[in-house]
This record gives sequence, structure tokens and C-alpha cells, in this order.
Amino acid sequence: MRDLPRLKEISGILFRHGLGEFAQRLRLPRAVEKAGQWLNIPFPDPANAIPTPIRLRRAFEELGPTFIKLGQILSTRVDMFAPEWITEFEKLQNTVPPIPDAQLAATLKQALGAPPEEIFAEFDHNPIGSASIAQVHRAVLKDGTVVAVKLRRPGIVEKVEADLRILEHLAHLVELEFADARRFQPSEIVQQFARSLRRELDLAVEARNMERFGKDFAGDAYIRVPRVHWDYTNPAVNVQDFVDGLSATPVDALPAAGLDPALLAKRGADAVLKMILLNGFFHADPHPGNVIFLPDNIIAFIDFGMVGRLSHKRRDEIVDLLAALAERDERGMMNVLLEWTGSTPVDEEQFAEDIGEMLFQYDHVPLKNLNMSQLINDIMALIRDHGIVLPPDMAMLFKALLTLEGLGRQLDPNFQLVEHLSPFVRQLILARYDPRNFLMRSKQTLREGFGMIADLPRDIIRIGKDIRHGKFRINLDLKRLEQFGHQLDKSVNRLTMGIVTGCLIIGSSIVMTVKGGPTLFGLPLFGFLGFMVAFFNSMWLIWSIWRAGKNL
Repeated sequence: MRDLPRLKEISGILFRHGLGEFAQRLRLPRAVEKAGQWLNIPFPDPANAIPTPIRLRRAFEELGPTFIKLGQILSTRVDMFAPEWITEFEKLQNTVPPIPDAQLAATLKQALGAPPEEIFAEFDHNPIGSASIAQVHRAVLKDGTVVAVKLRRPGIVEKVEADLRILEHLAHLVELEFADARRFQPSEIVQQFARSLRRELDLAVEARNMERFGKDFAGDAYIRVPRVHWDYTNPAVNVQDFVDGLSATPVDALPAAGLDPALLAKRGADAVLKMILLNGFFHADPHPGNVIFLPDNIIAFIDFGMVGRLSHKRRDEIVDLLAALAERDERGMMNVLLEWTGSTPVDEEQFAEDIGEMLFQYDHVPLKNLNMSQLINDIMALIRDHGIVLPPDMAMLFKALLTLEGLGRQLDPNFQLVEHLSPFVRQLILARYDPRNFLMRSKQTLREGFGMIADLPRDIIRIGKDIRHGKFRINLDLKRLEQFGHQLDKSVNRLTMGIVTGCLIIGSSIVMTVKGGPTLFGLPLFGFLGFMVAFFNSMWLIWSIWRAGKNL
């Protein structure tokens, strides 16, 4: 009930953008279903309708920060959405007005614990960047350090939490109502998105990410990560060194500033690939707006709200995938992709055949000339055709690689990501077969094996006790079973109402034959009231049965 106003607003926006059928299909509360009628919004003519991806993108932009961030996360799911959807999700922008000056001082005081004039020697009230979650101001500390102050918007946490509750409910309904969507696990996606967005709302988390990246590149003279000023940083504000350089600048303007675009592309690619393959902790959105070019062809990365993590196992799987690609080994590539699919059922013979057909297109292409973006798009199309859903970390990785190659080619038309990828892959392969690493993995495997053997008798005894005491249970997750229970409950309710209505009619008929007692319109009062209640019950039953048939 507390989220009903926001739910009504969401439904109204969906209707306004021609997505009312989706809202109705989810069987939202009746009051919300009628939002389109309240607003007198006609449905668009299907023949002249704007494409659905565009309408959904516009609806997300109007729905605000939570849905904009959801769209940006969905833009990383190249395994789930066709390119036209990904293109629209990538266009989502946080076009919001800045915090009013009347609120800005109070918000800063609450976040910093003191008025801004006590902390900063200078503070520019005009933001240099304004987004839906936070906005950034230029300031100067008392010691003369120029800093960027990233301030969280007031009231944003409460609004996001309400949206997340609604999204969790909608994801559950999507799983019940859309059979084709279940394989994408909407509830799990929303849960992962909620964790990611809550981390992004906590600006101290971003600061810790920046600090870790700063340590990873401490010895690199050509990569810079802004330093965090922890004395002024907390979940509501992030104060970091101000980076003054060129960002999202036309490539033609770089040589005039004394910069070499080809060298910048090389250094940027090497930095991101080091994050991914060696550190296992990478910037998940290296688009031009998050990369700043400094004198001497130095690159600074900013905005670490969206980051990805890769385990050693995942990095080994990437090496196996690239090795299978180099050898045109469809079985090897299939084994890696199936490892990522989890429990999703796949026709392995057809899958291997399709992989072989895809690899045939690259049969005579040298690895150094391979177009990584085209290859990733081909793999993702293959995955979508077979209904496979990648784990979130791999989906984010592929998206980061696509963004990286796009940025590299924007700087240098001859840029080839594979050329920069090969040295890191060789380094990982050498590390894999290093005797010390091999010995360490062998020890870990033996330790895990002996631990499992040691625990086996205890596990068997526990299972035996559970069976003996009647506590042994098998948990089955059947999505449609819950819906069947709801339908059965509705049927029982209608049957009960029908029985009660029949009893009212019979009882009221008997009362009508009894003389005496209060009357209404010359009829026995209680008999008349019984017939009226029975009439309304009958109307409700007829309407309920008609509506149930309409929704089938």
C-alpha cells in the first residue's frame, strides 16, 4: 500500500508510451490497470507505432534513476537482448536538473558535518556534472588542493528503495505470466541489480573501488586514478582529486593538444586488459565520458560506480575460450560456454554444429586481424538462439570489451583489440603451468577432496537421522505450481461464494413465506435483504468468471 502511488505513476507512464498491454498482462491492481483510462490516453496505432525498444527506453528515462540504471545494467546483457535493444539501452541518459541552491547548502552540511565554507576555500555552486543519483562540483580545499565533490541527491535513497520493491514484485509476476522470460531469471537479475544499485548509492563504496584501482596502477606512469580524500568522504559524499583534461573530445582535436590518439588507444586497452585478466577487477564502463586524456598521453579513469570482478577460474575459462578460437576447436569452445550456462538445458549436438558453422567464417582470418566486436556479437547471437543466459560477471566482461574496442577504434581506425589481448593471454598461460602455481592448485584440490571424504560419514548419518525422524525433505522450485495454487484458491472462493449465494436464495425464499416481522416495500425485510445480497453475489460471480476467461 505504501508504494501504491509510485505503482500508479509507473503504470501511467507505461500506458503513455504504449506499453499498457504489458501492465495489464502482469495483472496489476485494478486501480492501476485503469490508469490509462483515467489519463484518457489512447493506445498507439500498431501500424504506425514507434519500435518497442525506443518506447521502452523513453519510458525508462521518464521513470527516473532506478529504471535508468536498470536499463544501463541491461545494456550489458548482450546475451539476452538483440543489438537494437542494446543500442537503445545505451542511449539512456540521466538528464535531471541540478539540486536547487536552497537545498544544496543544507545537503552539503548534512553530508559533510559542517557548512561547506568551513571545509572548502572555494566551492562552485554550478555543478560540472548532474546525474540522477549524484552531481559533481568543483571545489578547493583549505590547503589549496583542487577537488571534485560528488554529492548524493537528497531523498534519492527512499525513492530507489520503493522502486526496487516494485521491481522485485514485477519480476515475480513476469516469471509467472511470461513463460519465455523464465529462462532469463528476472527475479535473480533484479536481485543482482538491487545489490549493484545499493552499492552505487553508497559513494564510499565507489571511493574504495577507486583506492583499489589506484593501488593496482601505482607503478604505472601512464595511468592515473583520482586520489580519495577520506576525511571528507562517506556514503553521501565522495571528495576526490579533480582531473582536468580532455574527455569525450573529437579525435581531430587531440593532436592539437599534443596527444597521440593511437598511443592513447594502446595504453587504454592495455590498462583495461590488465584490470580484467591480471587483476580480476575492472572498470565495467570505459566509455569516452569516463576516460580523461592528460598531457604526455596519460590516461585517467573516473566514475568507478560500475565495476566487474573475475575469479581465477573465470580468467582460466577465458584463456580456454581464446585457445579454442585460435585452434578453431568447436568442442573446446562449446565446453567453456556450457560451463557458463549452469543448469540451462542445451542441445549439445546442435550447439556444437552451430559453433562450427560460426568458426568457419573465421577459418582463414589471422588471429591478429580478428574483429573482436564482431566475434563477440556472433557468440552472443548464438547464445541467444539457444536460450543460454550468461552469468552476470561474464555478461559485464563482454560488454566492457565491446565498449573498449569501440573506444579504441574511435581513437585509432587501425586498432585491433586482439593484438593487445595476446600478450596477456600468453602471460596467463605461462602462469597456469608454472610449477609453483600447479603445486598450489594440487594442494588445494587434495585438501578439498580429503575434506569431502572426511565429511561424508557425517553427512550420511545426518541424512539417516532426518529420514528416521521424518525430517527429510526435497525442495523443488516449480514456478507455475504457485500460480496453480492461486488459481485453485480463486476457484474455491468462487465455489464457496456460489454455495453461500444458493443458501441465501433458499433461506430468503423461506423467510418470504413467514408472516409478521419488519417489512420493506411490503416485503419481509430480512428476506428482501437476503435476495439483494444474493443478487450482488451473483453479479460478482458472473463478472469474475467472465474476467478469468478473458485472461486465459
